Amino acid sequence: MTPATKAAEKWGIQFKVHEYSHDAKASSYGEEASALLGIDSHQVFKTLVVACAATKQLAVAIVPVSHQLNLKAVAKTLSFKKVMMADSTKAETATGYVLGGISPLGQKKRLAFAVDESINNFETVFISGGRRGLEIELTPSDLVKICQAKIAKIRS
Repeated sequence: MTPATKAAEKWGIQFKVHEYSHDAKASSYGEEASALLGIDSHQVFKTLVVACAATKQLAVAIVPVSHQLNLKAVAKTLSFKKVMMADSTKAETATGYVLGGISPLGQKKRLAFAVDESINNFETVFISGGRRGLEIELTPSDLVKICQAKIAKIRS
């Protein structure tokens, strides 16, 4: 059990857990999950922590692993003037997870969320389950509801 799976249970949503053997040499955790689980990389979503350039306030952006995050688009979606990728230590401290295993569910601090609109192209999507080698499959609507996320095109 991870804080992510506990949060999913607490919300009473339907979800499936998928485990795989994580290779510490993998250059992309999301692409690794996609390949090892045999899932289209557009259906696997990565959780990225960004920081407002002016205030350093943290927020979360969720995009397909097959794409990059568009920083200007996520800033606009979250009503920030400008964002940058958050410092890794601050991201880990705020979420309670290590990089490569940051889940949008069960984070330590409540952050603002933006999810790429492509999430609605799938009946279910895959997100980190809270550690490397663990994915949670759930419906896009449940993810958006739990995270109280804004939906917009935030991918490049």
